[in-house]
Amino acid sequence: MSLGRLLAVATALLMAVACGAVALGVGVVMDPVLRDLMGALGLSGLEAVLSDLAEGYAPDPAMVEGAVSLGRAVLLLVAVPPALNAVVGEVLGWRSLVWYGGATGLLTALLPWLMRGGAGPARAEIGAGIEAGEGRVTAILFCAGGVAGLVYWLGAGRFAGRGPATMWAAPRR
Repeated sequence: MSLGRLLAVATALLMAVACGAVALGVGVVMDPVLRDLMGALGLSGLEAVLSDLAEGYAPDPAMVEGAVSLGRAVLLLVAVPPALNAVVGEVLGWRSLVWYGGATGLLTALLPWLMRGGAGPARAEIGAGIEAGEGRVTAILFCAGGVAGLVYWLGAGRFAGRGPATMWAAPRR
């Protein structure tokens, strides 16, 4: 892989992660249950940390740990799937829009289910084994991952596996 291709892949991944995070944020704001939950948790925690800092005290370690854990979770959800699919796509030379958008969305949506798999369900289940809100969260994660994958495809994925660009020359007579 050339240095130029490596730079294009890194730039496209950064754009994909940023757009995936924005899409995840928009999805959380659009869902009324998640919006209320994040508003209650986020604003009270932010207010507590900022008031402690304004008074000259060290912030509560639990609040800092909560913020760090939330940051890790968001990074895991929006950075790992596009990076993994970019590596696979680049190595195999795939240029498919469906691969980058669909596989990244699917992996992003499945990540919480895969991580929770060994622990079992934490709450009472409804109906066929899916809690009422989990379907909406899975859809939001799929859309955020799909956006990240499509942004990566636009930036670098559609050129995966191609050789270096060459200049066309007219045949000699």
